[in-house]
Amino acid sequence: MSNLADDLRNALSSVVSGAGYVVSTTRDVAKNTVVKTVQAGGDVATTSVDTAGKVVSEGVIVASETGVSATQAVSGLVRGALEGVKEVGGDLGATATETARGAVKAAGQVGADVGEVAVSAVEEIINAASEVGEDAGKLAKNAVLGTLKAADEIGSETGSIVKKALLNAAALPHDVIDALLTGKTE
Repeated sequence: MSNLADDLRNALSSVVSGAGYVVSTTRDVAKNTVVKTVQAGGDVATTSVDTAGKVVSEGVIVASETGVSATQAVSGLVRGALEGVKEVGGDLGATATETARGAVKAAGQVGADVGEVAVSAVEEIINAASEVGEDAGKLAKNAVLGTLKAADEIGSETGSIVKKALLNAAALPHDVIDALLTGKTE
C-alpha cells in the first residue's frame, strides 16, 4: 500500500497543478487509482474500502500541497473513489464511511476547514448515490458516521465543529444527521 501514496501523489501533483477542472481531474485520478489498486490483487471487499479511504486522504494532502482547496479536491476524490469501488464490485456503504472519514482526517492534518470538508464529502456522496446505484439515505448515513468518527478521533473541538457544520448545511438531510447525533431513529 505504500506505493499507493506515491502513485497518487505523482498522478495528482502532475494533473492538479495544471488543471482548471479540479473536481473532474481528482475524480478521474481517484477512480482510476482505486480500480487499478484493487485489480492488482486482494480481496475486493476489504481492499476496495481501504483503498478508497486512503485515496481520499492522500488526495486531500497532495491537493493541499499543490495549492488546491481541500473542499474542492474532496468533491472529486470522494466521487471518484465511490465510482471506482462500484466498478470493482465493492461495498459502497463502507466506502462512503471510509472516504468521508479519510477526507476529514486529512483535512485536519493539512489545516483545512474540517467542517467545510465534512459537508463537501457528505454532499458529494449523496450526489453520487444515484450514479453508483445506491440509496442516497444509506450513503448519507454512512458518510455522516465517517465524518463524525474522524472528527472525534481528531479531538472534541473538531467533533463540535463538524457536527455544527453538518447541521448548518442546507443541502444535507437534517433528519439523518439529527438521528445520528441524538441516537433517535424517528
